Amino acid sequence: MRRLRILKVLIWFVGLAAIVGGVAALVFFFGGSFNVAASEEDPPLVRWARGFVRDASVRQHAMDQPPGSVDDQKLIEAGARSFRERGCVQCHGGPGVDKAKFADGLNPSPPDLKAAPASKLLPQEVFWVVKNGIRMTGMPSFGAAGVPDGEVWSIVAFVKKLPMVSENDYKAWSQTPADAAKP
Repeated sequence: MRRLRILKVLIWFVGLAAIVGGVAALVFFFGGSFNVAASEEDPPLVRWARGFVRDASVRQHAMDQPPGSVDDQKLIEAGARSFRERGCVQCHGGPGVDKAKFADGLNPSPPDLKAAPASKLLPQEVFWVVKNGIRMTGMPSFGAAGVPDGEVWSIVAFVKKLPMVSENDYKAWSQTPADAAKP
């Protein structure tokens, strides 16, 4: 009987704490106290939650399978050209290419794909991110921008290979016929 009474009191306190915490969070976020400026770092809890939710969402929704091998050299080279032409290099940089200065103002900062974060993702997860983008990060949806799935898969192939791509290879692969014709 005593245990039951203690359990009821404990449940009551936990419920009260949840209600008070929820109201405090609502007041904090909807009252304008949370600073949404891109120039301010997110608090650690927000940074953790954003990453956790992003990763869980990508894993849940990334169902498309590559139409072929993402290790195909022609696909990787085509992906290098698309990576440059579609502006990926502006935010993420590339072998021998620094990201554009404006990317320093993005919060969260775009990952340096040369440092291999995409190697932790499955090809279908990279595809989903490139095709659909990520809200509140500056990562656009290339699918919504009209980039065909085949080209997105070429970008995936290049991104998966990127940490091992030399500066000279990237320069050669990302060159367009017009670039090659220039003296």
